[in-house]
Amino acid sequence: MATISETAIRPVVRKPIDWWRWAGRFFLTFLLLFTVLPMAWMVLTSVKSQFAAMQYPPQWWPTEPTLNNYFKLLDPRNRIGQEFLRYFWNSFYVSLLTTILGVVVAVPAAYAFSRFRFPGRNFLFFAVLVRNMFPAVVFLMPLFLLMRWMGLVNTHGSLILTYLTFGLPLSIWLLKGFYDNIPIQLEQAARIDGATRFQAFLFIVMPLSTPGIIATSIFSFIGAWNEYVYAYTFLSRDHQMTLPVGIQRFFTEFATDWPGLMAATFMMSVPVVVLFLVLQKYFVRALTEGAVKH
Repeated sequence: MATISETAIRPVVRKPIDWWRWAGRFFLTFLLLFTVLPMAWMVLTSVKSQFAAMQYPPQWWPTEPTLNNYFKLLDPRNRIGQEFLRYFWNSFYVSLLTTILGVVVAVPAAYAFSRFRFPGRNFLFFAVLVRNMFPAVVFLMPLFLLMRWMGLVNTHGSLILTYLTFGLPLSIWLLKGFYDNIPIQLEQAARIDGATRFQAFLFIVMPLSTPGIIATSIFSFIGAWNEYVYAYTFLSRDHQMTLPVGIQRFFTEFATDWPGLMAATFMMSVPVVVLFLVLQKYFVRALTEGAVKH
């Protein structure tokens, strides 16, 4: 007589529904929609005509999409195009120079905090981070008075110095955490082979810290690119304005060019998005390997 296998008569046990996991998925989906929908509405509005953008109830999908708003922004032959391209260049120039100078200063500072032991080291390191405890607007008037005393008001130098002041603490903190994870034995081996400390730093530590430097550069560039309050306060001449301040030119006393404003806003976000997409693997690697550990 054939026997029935125990596995054949074993009851099927269904796993209980993991409500917390499904709640997390719904919450993440909500956050994704909360982030993507405004961006989608901005892009859709940018390809509408002024009449279509002002319709009520709103026209969600444009029936006659047009790229004229982008052509006007990128055409240097008209006033809007000239102003937009000038503002774009000013933002790019200030952000790029801020990023380069920030990396030049933050790399040796973070390396010194990571490798050298000197009196007051911990106090000085945390004193650098104290600035981040206060909102940037708190320093607006003191910095304005300082820049006026130095003769830097209405110059891009005032913005570069200010952005360096606000960006360096985070840059130094990120890079120090990354240098802490690079074994010091690699430098010691290079020193034994005859390399100087600077050569060991340049040829051993710098290549290994490339992801951290790139992540720091992304933070510095985005911070300078998106800043509005200090650019609005320190600059009053039209030809020196950066893009966040210059975009308000689309607001007039009697009307607002919403399609043009949305097109300009989208164009403003393109460099940052492209920069992040190209360098995201270095950015994630820096955060996972060095930025969260001391």
